[in-house]
Amino acid sequence: MRIKLDENLPAELVEDLAAMGHDADTVASEGLTGLSDDRIVRASSGTGRVLFTLDKGIGDVRRHPPRHHEGIVLFRLQRQGPRAVRAIIVDAMARLTDAIGPGRLIVVTEAAIRTRG
Repeated sequence: MRIKLDENLPAELVEDLAAMGHDADTVASEGLTGLSDDRIVRASSGTGRVLFTLDKGIGDVRRHPPRHHEGIVLFRLQRQGPRAVRAIIVDAMARLTDAIGPGRLIVVTEAAIRTRG
């Protein structure tokens, strides 16, 4: 799977995801840091990447309708420390792989994974 990590996620996830066979890069590596959510979503979709983020605004289906992106995975986590976020995402990947697809919004919490779209 091709993944773009938003700037609010630990960059070390690139290595974790690559070790699992995924092609991941970051918003920062493309010089997109600080840009609007709209620009980040468009840039991710333009390169065929699913966007992983902690940003609730990106998960707003009114602002980012399902037909306009390659997929968004929104992590709504109680624990926000880099180590905890990294561990939760790595743990969730096996369950996420089948759920992710073009136009889908996936919301991941510590307790559940929900799919919209």
